[in-house]
Amino acid sequence: MAHGGSVLALLLMLWAPTIARAQEAELPVSEVAPGIFVHTGVTALMTRENEGAIANVGFVIGDSAVAVIDTGGSVREGRQLLAAVRSHSDKPIRYVINTHAHPDHSFGNAAFVGDGTSFVGHKALPRALAARGQFYLDGFRRTMGDVLIGEVRIIPPTVLVEDTLKLDLGRRSLTLKAWPPAHSDNDLTVFDERSGTLFAGDMVFLEHIPVVDGSLKGWLRALGDLTAIPAERVVPGHGPVSAWPAALADERRYLETLATDIRALVKSGKPIMAAAEHAAAAERPRWQLFDDYNARNATAAFSEIEWE
Repeated sequence: MAHGGSVLALLLMLWAPTIARAQEAELPVSEVAPGIFVHTGVTALMTRENEGAIANVGFVIGDSAVAVIDTGGSVREGRQLLAAVRSHSDKPIRYVINTHAHPDHSFGNAAFVGDGTSFVGHKALPRALAARGQFYLDGFRRTMGDVLIGEVRIIPPTVLVEDTLKLDLGRRSLTLKAWPPAHSDNDLTVFDERSGTLFAGDMVFLEHIPVVDGSLKGWLRALGDLTAIPAERVVPGHGPVSAWPAALADERRYLETLATDIRALVKSGKPIMAAAEHAAAAERPRWQLFDDYNARNATAAFSEIEWE
């Protein structure tokens, strides 16, 4: 009897992860346009408490297939997103599109590995993942813990976007665009022509302060081309779904203020630490997480602008 009990306990322990996956709760999503579903992440840093679910993720349902756009900050969030997809459609998930390499957008990828699913990204995404993937895993393991990060796998794209690429979901065409360095050096946007919805990734921030991990000057140059996309609404990387192109106004003001202040500091011979302390200070009341990111933005911008 004791032996049988031990075997049962062992089997339950082995089955527990499978049972947990089968019972994974759905990620809450809103249908922002017909066939377009979005989960809005919390505006916060990635922590154990929020389980890394800080970025906007979503999916698009066509007549014959589904595309998932970003997968979240953990495999658990990825499985919850998968459950949400399955509650709305039994069509095959043909594409998982990563808008860039950052962990809050890509750590859920492993939940979508399966027959016939292609991972899509910017042509520079494989290099970014190879260079930073282990750094992200190590750093966020310290923050998030082994339970959330232990299942994460760095999954490079199998389909690369050099400039633009159209994906057909069945009477629903998505236009993907690879951008020069801006927020990062591997930014990708996704435009659904049928609904006029732009998934902008972190090329667009609302409420959450923009984060410069690529090129401030490149990002400012990209704003004009972004504005020209004939969208009705935008799903930013962080913040609420909003009307387009009005949603760009706050980000444009912040980036322009940052560049103007940095140029003034460089011209007056101030050191980089002055940039961290003073650049874009007038923007502090207008953004969440300002004190977490602005000094970093300023020092990155200073290094870029001082050699103009």
